Amino acid sequence: MLITDDFEVDHPIDKVWEFFQDIPGVAKCLPGTQLDEEIGPDQYAGGVVIGLGPVKLEFSGEAEILERNAEDHTLKIDAAGAEKKGRGQAQMLVDAGLTPTAGGTKVEVSMDLNLSGAAAQYGRGLVSDVTAVLLRDFAVNAEARMDAIAEGRNPDDVTATASSPSGFAIGLAAAKMALLRVFRRFFMPYDPALVGG
Repeated sequence: MLITDDFEVDHPIDKVWEFFQDIPGVAKCLPGTQLDEEIGPDQYAGGVVIGLGPVKLEFSGEAEILERNAEDHTLKIDAAGAEKKGRGQAQMLVDAGLTPTAGGTKVEVSMDLNLSGAAAQYGRGLVSDVTAVLLRDFAVNAEARMDAIAEGRNPDDVTATASSPSGFAIGLAAAKMALLRVFRRFFMPYDPALVGG
């Protein structure tokens, strides 16, 4: 399952690239995620807690930076984990790229996600929506941590302003996104110009 998204932060590309070299710090921007154990060069261990509807999934696993290109500001990360109660596995290949903008930096993310077990039963639509919610929260938290670093403050003292990683909060946000898609599909007025007719 390929999921792509992008967001912008109000910081210059060199500072954003520097921020992305601190993998444990970057992981703290994603609700429910910790990669705080360095197990080798560019290799980290930790866990992720994600709520999908009524199910709370806790994965433990590892992440490794496969490629890091400072010239074109791209990263490739391989992450894999197993659900702690044996209810499934997740594997994800992440490609991230930075490009300068007039006001800061655009971050583009592509995730090739494979799920098995309990998480896989939710289908592409819900998983994509939940991922979009998590990425939105990631962007908010990343900007807050970068603001703190730029101001000389400890980024770990920053209180995350994004939504809770609870199943209810994420599920509710994902449900809103799904309802908006349905509303647009069935209730938007027909415009031949939009469909080339």
